[in-house]
Amino acid sequence: MRIDIISVIPELIESNISHSILKRAQNKGLVEIVLHNLRDYSTDKKHRRVDDYPFGGEAGMVIQIEPVDRAISHLKSQRDYDEVIYTSPDGEVLDQNMANSLSLLQNIIILCGHYKGIDHRIREHLVTKEISIGDYVLTGGELAAAVIADTVVRLIPGAISDEQSALSDSFQDNLLSAPVYTRPADYNGWKVPEVLLSGHEANIAAWRLEQSLERTKRLRPDLLK
Repeated sequence: MRIDIISVIPELIESNISHSILKRAQNKGLVEIVLHNLRDYSTDKKHRRVDDYPFGGEAGMVIQIEPVDRAISHLKSQRDYDEVIYTSPDGEVLDQNMANSLSLLQNIIILCGHYKGIDHRIREHLVTKEISIGDYVLTGGELAAAVIADTVVRLIPGAISDEQSALSDSFQDNLLSAPVYTRPADYNGWKVPEVLLSGHEANIAAWRLEQSLERTKRLRPDLLK
């Protein structure tokens, strides 16, 4: 899989893709994550500007269409892309089902929003999918792009050494995960549930499902709808 991320400030994403699971997945050749500075595609060679004032006099600055078109066209001249994603607070909210679907793709572009937003013609003609990570506004789409990359890459077979771990994560079956414990089994009188120490796989599986259902009903009843 290849993920190309276009950003005004790509440095904001470098740390996220250079450690832990994302780094290991890249080292294994499972994914290639490439950052692109949108300013490299500016027609303003001196100041490298990629934004301008909005028509109509609204406050804030807007990312121009030309550098974005140049960046996306350059990437598309080298390979085919399954999706061109724009990180936007009014996009489709990212969930586990969407992450599962994205993890099956070969090549995607993620365009990070910034400033007041992007020229709407980019959304109309160049973007194929818009994704939000929640009902709030960030300074830029870089954090959202990092979240999308992380949640997608960890699902690629081989990215996590224990693939069953990803399959048992919260939201994979619309349930929250059951509580997890580790040693010591008794700490200051706070004890691990006996069933987890029993070694009885069927009883443990039944306990985990019961706990998942209980936690989902209590904390996220909307998931059960």
